[in-house]
Amino acid sequence: MEKIQMTTPLVEMDGDEMTRILWKMIKDELLLPFIDLKTEYYDLGLEHRNETNDQVTVDSANATKKYGVAVKCATITPNAARMTEYNLKEMWKSPNGTIRAMLDGTVFRTPIVVKGIEPCVRNWKKPITIARHAYGDVYKNAEMRIPGPGKAELVYTAEDGTETRELIHNFTGAGVIQGMHNLDNSIESFAKSCFEYALSTKQDLWFASKDTISKKYDHRFKDIFQEIFDAEYKEKFAEAGITYFYTLIDDAVARIMKAEGGFIWACKNYDGDVMSDMVSSAFGSLAMMTSVLVSPHGYYEYEAAHGTVQRHYYRHLKGEETSTNSVATIFAWTGALRKRGEMDGNAELSAFADRLEKATIATIESGKMTKDLALITTMENPTVLNSRDFILAIREELEK
Repeated sequence: MEKIQMTTPLVEMDGDEMTRILWKMIKDELLLPFIDLKTEYYDLGLEHRNETNDQVTVDSANATKKYGVAVKCATITPNAARMTEYNLKEMWKSPNGTIRAMLDGTVFRTPIVVKGIEPCVRNWKKPITIARHAYGDVYKNAEMRIPGPGKAELVYTAEDGTETRELIHNFTGAGVIQGMHNLDNSIESFAKSCFEYALSTKQDLWFASKDTISKKYDHRFKDIFQEIFDAEYKEKFAEAGITYFYTLIDDAVARIMKAEGGFIWACKNYDGDVMSDMVSSAFGSLAMMTSVLVSPHGYYEYEAAHGTVQRHYYRHLKGEETSTNSVATIFAWTGALRKRGEMDGNAELSAFADRLEKATIATIESGKMTKDLALITTMENPTVLNSRDFILAIREELEK
């Protein structure tokens, strides 16, 4: 059988622990036998990040700017325990955070819907994609513990030295304060990424904030989205037969519970953090959630939404059998291969990505699955497969 050719490489970012083991299995069994796979490889495993003082993460993001499409394995973001375990020089930042900042991207997370793994919300028939603004707000906050009575103010000092002050609170006793910020250009990039992704996937776009209460901060998000939509996307959306819809965040949550799905829900940073976990859990499993970082500059980085599956990795090291779900990691590869095919006009490569996704879903729907899915499926007597056998079952389906 002749292998599918590639003209431009993908940027390949390897990762950590159990997902690194799955990564190699997926390449060996599901990709290399069928594709003349061209990648520019970067090892984002924690040991190598430590050796290179995290320069490898920066290099991989720059390579993504060069080639346009990347696929990333899950990676460890170290805490104090990991510092000791891996004997790290310092507590390196989240690779995802570094890459997101360098590509100026928005993260879109979509559940993979399979018959037999039914959503908890019974009227959800189609996936709901969460678009999370990944800059600022509470994640770049400044906080202060207030020990006792006193006055707290927001103070802005302009370059010419003039000050603008806003009272936060006159404290009569102890309390806490928090300062948050965002940037117009970051919100603009977020809005454009959302509008572009909605057009490319032909889905309606919702955006929600709390502008009735936050009349300047949240209202700025609302205004920027509306201005960009009216100026650049209104006609394009009409031509594509899709809509842009703004509402309050509490109204959005109420509507989501009664909706069928099949749209993109754009959220501010904190809302997106919370709601993406809610949606993934309600659809069945975080291991069945795809994630793509979309930059308004035309860069795409695909990965699984979950972590490195540390518990299974320790069992794997002891030689014990694991039944680890590789679906989201397989879909990271298919997403990247499809996008590479689209950008290069390589229809054969995009078609292969579609076939591999169909084979993965068909394997589960035939009753062959990993343990996490067997615990939540509505199917009678599913066949529980270990990590490797599940991937081999997908290969068997693919070869049909």
